[in-house]
Amino acid sequence: MTPLHDAVRDALKAAAEPDKAEAMRAYMKSDLPFLGVQATPRRAALKRVFAEHRIATAPEWRRTVLSIWREAEYREERYAAIELSGFRYYKSWQTLYTLPMYEEMIVSGAWWDYVDELAIHRIGHLLLTFPDTMRPLMLEWSRDADLWKRRTSILCQNKFRDRTDLGLLYACIENSLSDTDFFARKAIGWALREYAKVDPREVVRYVEHHGIAGLSRREALKNVAGALT
Repeated sequence: MTPLHDAVRDALKAAAEPDKAEAMRAYMKSDLPFLGVQATPRRAALKRVFAEHRIATAPEWRRTVLSIWREAEYREERYAAIELSGFRYYKSWQTLYTLPMYEEMIVSGAWWDYVDELAIHRIGHLLLTFPDTMRPLMLEWSRDADLWKRRTSILCQNKFRDRTDLGLLYACIENSLSDTDFFARKAIGWALREYAKVDPREVVRYVEHHGIAGLSRREALKNVAGALT
């Protein structure tokens, strides 16, 4: 336990509303208990703590993120680890050296509230910054036995808009088209829906060409009708 780790725990406990904890745990189907800290006060409290406890080196930052993650007693502590991993002071440390950290968090977290933030805002940033390394890695993840790595490969471009590597997106999607898992199907639809904000006709063409149906189709085409009129 570092002073920063102690301060994170103290700040979360101070912001907690215990009467909300069980409902939050039930909604998230969480093995870890909740303290009952809502997102807005959590972010405000953590912003203060992170500003007061600046980390000196990139290796120390990565160790601290993983320490908070691994030793979490409440789910909000894992949210804190994710927020520390993206805190503005450490933007220059978002390099390929962070990949083992993010991979561990994705695989061990194994739920959408952790994975989607990491996929879109951490892995996505690395893909934009280091495409020559990250593109083949995302293709590899799209074929992985782990559902959450596959979901990450599909969702990591969700904020790219016209910078989307469409070939990569389609390759990652196509490696999950036969997957019947809800979170795989949802990811496919969500990723296509985001790209439809750029090129709705292309998304319609792709959905029809591949015979995409059910949840993935509904999600992909949710906002397309209005965009085509």
